Amino acid sequence: MECRPGCGACCTAPSITTPIPGMPGGKPAGVRCVQLDEHERCRLFGRPGRPAVCASLMPAPDMCGDGREHAMRWLGHLEDLTRPA
Repeated sequence: MECRPGCGACCTAPSITTPIPGMPGGKPAGVRCVQLDEHERCRLFGRPGRPAVCASLMPAPDMCGDGREHAMRWLGHLEDLTRPA
């Protein structure tokens, strides 16, 4: 499966605890990554500075569903399940 154009949910919904160029402290869940371009595409895709957690997210029907709203809910639920106590 390919990334859905104009989505960017995987770059918005999850928290990232490692540094991102332009966001040295990472980013909280629900905050748009500064590396998303105007087309909701990652400027770091395939580059060494891309956080490992980002590289580990692969588009899949269960995550992406039928649109961005589904992906935001699914990733938000995953965020809740993996949040440290």
